Amino acid sequence: LVSGETIDELLEAQTHIWNNTFHIFKSMALKCAVQLGIPNAVNSHGKAMTLSELVAALPVHPTKTHHFYRLMRLLVHMGSFTLEKSADQEGYLLTPASRLLLKNNPLNTSSYVFFVLDQVLLGTFNCMSNWFQKDEPNPFVTVFGEPVWEYASDEARVNNLFNGAMSNDSSLIGKAVVVKCKEVFQGLNSLVDVAGGTGNMAKAISDAFPNLKCTVLDLPHVVADLEGNKNLNFLAGDMFKAVPPADAILLKWILHDWPDEECVKILKNCKEAIRKNGNEQQT
Repeated sequence: LVSGETIDELLEAQTHIWNNTFHIFKSMALKCAVQLGIPNAVNSHGKAMTLSELVAALPVHPTKTHHFYRLMRLLVHMGSFTLEKSADQEGYLLTPASRLLLKNNPLNTSSYVFFVLDQVLLGTFNCMSNWFQKDEPNPFVTVFGEPVWEYASDEARVNNLFNGAMSNDSSLIGKAVVVKCKEVFQGLNSLVDVAGGTGNMAKAISDAFPNLKCTVLDLPHVVADLEGNKNLNFLAGDMFKAVPPADAILLKWILHDWPDEECVKILKNCKEAIRKNGNEQQT
């Protein structure tokens, strides 16, 4: 029987399930905001922007105004925007989070949003239960039959999304590293960013330390046509085969993608790269 005490517990349990079931609404609302250009519109307005002004500035059909209001309520609740209220009206303003979604922001993270919430990646989450029943490395292989990097090498759209996402993340983290971890790079003459993508992380480091020679190692289709500068260069290669010699090795967002056995291979190659550079005592 359901008593007064147990009904509260049951309702709380149902709320927990619903919260987690519908949490994807927040992710998709964020993606929708970027697709519609809401952050850029509010930023261009220069002051608190009313709902009607926002609808008029965006490709939103007038019949969807009420639904758009609900979208903005959710985005405000999420902290993506704030709502400024006055005596006669209310308008939307940017927050630090939505400023990271502006097109003209060098630390823009929109590509990361688009990659993670793309239909290709979302499709893999729908197959997690199938993956647990098979001897396959990850759900992406279960769905597409190959790792994401091999898939991306043949699919230009996915490759661009992936590189853009990693570039977005590296731009911000690169700035943080050179501000908060300067001492790590003191005394180094060379550094290899293993699987460093389009090089934003290495570029932030090379800009901050002009006497430090930085090399970005990644697969051929990733570094093709990328140009370096006086202390930054790109090298096509495979981290499972070899890592070029250097004083230090940078691994960012790499090891979590691979099983322990593969991680050991990568780390051994990194150790060998430092040893060959004459810094065996630092390995």
